[in-house]
Amino acid sequence: MQNESIRAAGELNPLIPHPVEMVLALVFFAILFLLVKKFIVPAFEQAYSERTAAIEGGLAAAETKQAEADAKLAELEKQLADARHEAARIREEAREQGAAIVAEMREQAQAEATRIVEHGKTQIEAERQQAVTSLRAEVGTLATGLAGRIVGESLDDEERQRRVVDRFLAELEGAS
Repeated sequence: MQNESIRAAGELNPLIPHPVEMVLALVFFAILFLLVKKFIVPAFEQAYSERTAAIEGGLAAAETKQAEADAKLAELEKQLADARHEAARIREEAREQGAAIVAEMREQAQAEATRIVEHGKTQIEAERQQAVTSLRAEVGTLATGLAGRIVGESLDDEERQRRVVDRFLAELEGAS
């Protein structure tokens, strides 16, 4: 039995296939090749083209979005720069208005101070005049009373009193 299996094995070379197997393998390979070419390759091609289109569309959309974002960023930066310029202008106007208000308030304060000083001077002058008049009347009364005692006669006449007082005060002012 062993000899028969060795003989059967000796006739068949395991390295060289049978021609029937080769033909069958070629037929199956051709059928498989055609099936793959007809059904699988187009599906792969379609999936590949769809994926390529999707990627290219995505890239185009991304570029568009990037361009829009860049434009929006540039617009926002411009608005920010404009807002900064506007804020600087407003600050400068406020500074100028503040300086004008301070100058106006100083002017008003100076005018008020001048008015108060003038009012004070007028009031002092009025009080001085009142004091001089009051002193004249008192000095006149005292002087006429004193002169009446010295002279020995009464100086009750008002006209006479006034002349004596005026002469006395004129002599005092002349002496000083």
